[in-house]
Amino acid sequence: MTQEELQELISEVQQHQSELDDMEVKSAHKGTPQRLYEPISAFANSTSGGVILFGLNEERNYEIVGVGDSQRLQEEVSQLAAAEMTPPLRPSFTVVEIEGKAVVAVEIPGLTAEQKPCFYKHAGMHKGAYIRVGNTNRQMTDYEIFGYVSARTQPTFDEETIKEASLDDLNKDRLQNYIAALKKSRPQATYLNKSFEQILAQLRIVKDVNGILIPTLAGLLMFGDYPQAFESQLVITFLQYYGSTETEKTPRGERFLDNRKFEGPIPEMVESAINYVMSSIRKSSLIEGLYRRDIPEYPEEAIREAVVNAVAHRDYSHFVRGSYIQIRLFADRIEIQSPGGLYGNVTEDTIEEEQSTRNRVLMKFMEDLHLVENRGSGTRTMIDAMRKANLEPPKLKDKRTSFWVTFRSHTLMRPESIAWLNQFASLPINDHQRLAMVYLRNNEQITNSDYQRLNHVDSVIANRELSGLIQIGLIKQHKTKRWAFYTLNVPIEKELILPPQTDEEKVLAYVQKQGSISRLQCRILLNISDIQAKYFLQKMHRAKKLRLMGRGRGAKYVLP
Repeated sequence: MTQEELQELISEVQQHQSELDDMEVKSAHKGTPQRLYEPISAFANSTSGGVILFGLNEERNYEIVGVGDSQRLQEEVSQLAAAEMTPPLRPSFTVVEIEGKAVVAVEIPGLTAEQKPCFYKHAGMHKGAYIRVGNTNRQMTDYEIFGYVSARTQPTFDEETIKEASLDDLNKDRLQNYIAALKKSRPQATYLNKSFEQILAQLRIVKDVNGILIPTLAGLLMFGDYPQAFESQLVITFLQYYGSTETEKTPRGERFLDNRKFEGPIPEMVESAINYVMSSIRKSSLIEGLYRRDIPEYPEEAIREAVVNAVAHRDYSHFVRGSYIQIRLFADRIEIQSPGGLYGNVTEDTIEEEQSTRNRVLMKFMEDLHLVENRGSGTRTMIDAMRKANLEPPKLKDKRTSFWVTFRSHTLMRPESIAWLNQFASLPINDHQRLAMVYLRNNEQITNSDYQRLNHVDSVIANRELSGLIQIGLIKQHKTKRWAFYTLNVPIEKELILPPQTDEEKVLAYVQKQGSISRLQCRILLNISDIQAKYFLQKMHRAKKLRLMGRGRGAKYVLP
């Protein structure tokens, strides 16, 4: 960090009047503060590290009070990081003098996955390891520590036997079809010429335990008749919310529009979940000649990859085997959450290039059955599918105890977005930069990694084009180096009203023209689900804008 960058960081802290998720402020006016191992451990355990800023007083609006003895501070922090932390750390220091007062920035590097967790020796791993949550440091849970430690070697939880299960709990027809397909694709594989039971053991579908063949977890999940009889929580759940938050309720006070659970072996469970999600999302219609084609709000290819990846890469350890995969559909997005964070050397930034398989036996079965394609291609497939649909890339979030994929439904280049963008037509910006501007209009910030995914460019091009937007004053940079992010530096104007007709006005205009409207007709008119159409019409009925006639399938709404 240069002295200029440190001064910018100080100005940003004073402007926002708060610490940041990757920066902590300490006074150190009267000496080196105590318990520095907490932020040191927390930043070392984060993906990008962090900065401890000494010489500002948080209680006095982050006023610069200066460090009492900057040389001694650097020596003591270096000693703590190198001799009292495991693994040893080598922080870097930057000192700047402002109005005769010394301010010291200590950069703590983020460790690689195989080096984590970093902890304070004297407290031990389970009490001395910390993680950054927002702008605070929290002691790691046993599961968070386990997640790092278990990643140092190849996990084998999917190979564990399910003691209560037996060979009879596997579907013999499905197994024979699988083996037949393997023999066809691998005619030289001599192990496939053994007996049926020997082949199952060779493939790790079962294991021999004291002379009895017991299904492995992977074998049961892929080939079992009903795996949930033994592992009841290894399911996929689906919740559809009324609005854009979990607390928003329907007019009748219900939290959910829909609540489903999908069970069975993985191939059936995944297919059922995907089909149900695709039937629940909104669709628009495109007329092509004599035919009508329905276009879903989210591309099926992206949803499929996210669900399949969640099943393939989730953590099947005993810590979270009682947790299930969740799909949540909101009015403006879909969230897919799977237990366990990213595994191995994969991070949010490298997930498109790196690959690391947590469940190698399960993954092999899924590859053989063509549920997954080439390893490591799933994220790229999701991004490409969203790009083709003119939607922004999925948000990928590793929360260590879970991994989240979020698809947002708004189309980037909507007419109102284009109209807003046209005010910058005279400025020298390319298509990549225009897309980034619209992205920022819909999101609070953008990072270099976000820009790369959005425009399918590398880090160098992303940095150059973001710098270009800064130079002409359209965006503003916050923080520096690997912590940098960017926000809009121009107003977000109100969306244009196109053509001035609300959903209620559309329905009323339809009834005036046709004489009545049914739930099915409302669903088609507004491109909403059947349940949403039901609640919408009931709401208009209660407001006395429509009158209900008939019951059941013959029910229709007319003008009052």
